[in-house]
Amino acid sequence: MIAVALLCAAVAGPPEARAQEARVLRGYTDVVWSVGFSPDGKLILSGCGDGAVRLWNAAAGALVRTFAGHTEVVTSVSFSPDGARVLSGSYDSDVKLWDAATGALIHTLSGHLGTVFSVSFSPDGARALSGSFDGTMKLWDAATGEEIHTFTGRRGAVLAVSFSPDGARLLSGSSDTTIKLWDLASGAEIRTFTGHTQPVWSVSFSPDGGRFLSGSNDGTMKLWDAATGRELRTFAGHTGLVMSVSFSPDGTRALSASGDGTIKLWDIATGREISTFTGHTDAVFSVCFRPDGKLALSGSGDGTMRLWDIR
Repeated sequence: MIAVALLCAAVAGPPEARAQEARVLRGYTDVVWSVGFSPDGKLILSGCGDGAVRLWNAAAGALVRTFAGHTEVVTSVSFSPDGARVLSGSYDSDVKLWDAATGALIHTLSGHLGTVFSVSFSPDGARALSGSFDGTMKLWDAATGEEIHTFTGRRGAVLAVSFSPDGARLLSGSSDTTIKLWDLASGAEIRTFTGHTQPVWSVSFSPDGGRFLSGSNDGTMKLWDAATGRELRTFAGHTGLVMSVSFSPDGTRALSASGDGTIKLWDIATGREISTFTGHTDAVFSVCFRPDGKLALSGSGDGTMRLWDIR
């Protein structure tokens, strides 16, 4: 298994090139809170504890661009579906929209009254979604930066948000231990999913939108039927909270990242643990598949990102 480790910082020189060892980019380090691939898999985004969003060349491990503007920790980052824009959320309560090619700030989306924990683009790239400590989820017009709708009804912070693949539904995970499914067109709540015993930090729809995954402080990842609300399976094995979950592009596997410093790869159909990825020396806050499903990317409290060959 090959791992590539990238420090979340500006770097003076090229990475070392030892095939079976971690390749480290050296420089100032900070917590990597969120990571993501561009739609073509060639670029990597990182949101860091120093308030910066950074863009990397995935193949070379080289820093391409830094997006500076947030005044506090960047908790969540997301590429637009066409890869032309970048979305970020922060402790400073703002959501920012950036031009990926130039690094220019397009819009600052202001309105939340607390930390923005999670951001996401709609599948058509026309709208953005954010979840906050203030207990609300907000829908934004990505072209104008205007707020379209605020979703309320939570008893706790909104820690995770996601659009369904068809863009018609929204998911939110909360510190109140529940997950809610919403109708985008009407703004109405469709269903509440209960089963976790602690805050839900991450949600991820299956590629067909029929199921979704959730990760929680209770140390488990759960698989749900989006149409019926039924819990289909619980994936247990981490010894710490589950901070991030991700469906593979083909819907057959899942990744979970944990406070125990590991990432686990799971078989969705059987619930079997396929592999455990070790190497991080602190909690793993974010994990995702590359769009082709062959690689995984993780970001950690140890100040590094790691790229894993999951084949």
